[in-house]
Amino acid sequence: MPFSALGLSPALIHSATAMGFVAPTPIQEAAIPAILRGADVVGSAQTGSGKTAAFALPLLQRLHAGSPHTPRRVRALVLVPTRELAAQVGEVVRSLAQHLPQPVKVAVVFGGVSINPQMMGLRGGADVVVATPGRLLDLVEHNALQLANVNLLVLDEADRLLDLGFAEELQRTLALLPQQRQNLFFSATFPAAVQTLAEGLLTDPVRVAVADTPANEPSIAQRAIAVDASRRTQLLRHLVQEHQWSRVLVFVATQYAAEHVAEKLYKAGIFATPFHGGLSQGARKQVLQEFKDDRWQVVVTTDLAARGIDIAQLPAVVNYDLPRSAVDYVHRIGRTGRAGESGVAVSFVTADAEAHFRLIEKRQHLSLPREQIPGFEPTEVPPEATAASTGGIKGKRPSKKDKLRAAAAAAQAAKGQD
Repeated sequence: MPFSALGLSPALIHSATAMGFVAPTPIQEAAIPAILRGADVVGSAQTGSGKTAAFALPLLQRLHAGSPHTPRRVRALVLVPTRELAAQVGEVVRSLAQHLPQPVKVAVVFGGVSINPQMMGLRGGADVVVATPGRLLDLVEHNALQLANVNLLVLDEADRLLDLGFAEELQRTLALLPQQRQNLFFSATFPAAVQTLAEGLLTDPVRVAVADTPANEPSIAQRAIAVDASRRTQLLRHLVQEHQWSRVLVFVATQYAAEHVAEKLYKAGIFATPFHGGLSQGARKQVLQEFKDDRWQVVVTTDLAARGIDIAQLPAVVNYDLPRSAVDYVHRIGRTGRAGESGVAVSFVTADAEAHFRLIEKRQHLSLPREQIPGFEPTEVPPEATAASTGGIKGKRPSKKDKLRAAAAAAQAAKGQD
């Protein structure tokens, strides 16, 4: 099916073609007509499936169909969880809007940088705002923008927006918006919390779920390699050199590990650099651009880069440390095998992490053989499993509220014994 069959304007079709979109992806084919009709939409599809264009194209068409505002008032708001995703979504929206007969002003705002340039950029208003929730609220408090005219709200990576630290800001933002508006929720995964929010906010939504069929799944070869924890860096270096990967994204658990592993690789003659939340926004932007320009062979990162990072033709992803949750596993490996390309996702499975990886496999319906690389055969023995062990999977550990409830119950029981 061509884009012209979806009801898009010739200008937007021209923009999509100029960006290299040959034909709609399944999520675009299903979501765009529903959004153009004005329906609320819940869109679910794997990473790299074209979700951003699935909401950006009809968003721009609906803006263009409305009467122009002078001065500009924010009519579309896109909320995202990270700075990198904000920048990427803003870039896509601006590129798709460039051939419209009337210019569309897109403001991209996020924390971690000075608020003053963003306030200056909002002088005269904006048509579309792409924002992280915290910075958006800061700008509202500074009277730099108003949200009373928003008629279309997009939550991109909706599951992350409900993570600890975002839920309260999201609720405060929703309270500032008009009751009558179109709502679009997009994500690769939809846990129960997101479904609950959707039920409370959306009106008779159209649910678009692109099944992970062989035709739709990205071409990602998944591997699990058993290795001792102390030899992971050496094995990583061996794999990079043996497979001659032009670029590799390596995921670790902490900012310290990102710095440490990148330094070890660099000293071994591999052009590697860290990427994590401890870097300034300017440094993070520079690293990503240099990685896209093939100036770095390896970027060692935390889960900061697990979402919203689109690097064309990235051949390999390595889980040096396993992700905390099965959902994060999906997003990590989804950085490769994008836009019809193929890729490989390698997970290092140490003795201590074996039980955890089995739970990830169970939740992702996987069963990967444990490879052993000659010269790197593991010698460590997995610890004995305990009945209380969850393998560290996120969502199975007691939450802070659970602990508070347990403490209150214990205190009440002790009081009853007095």
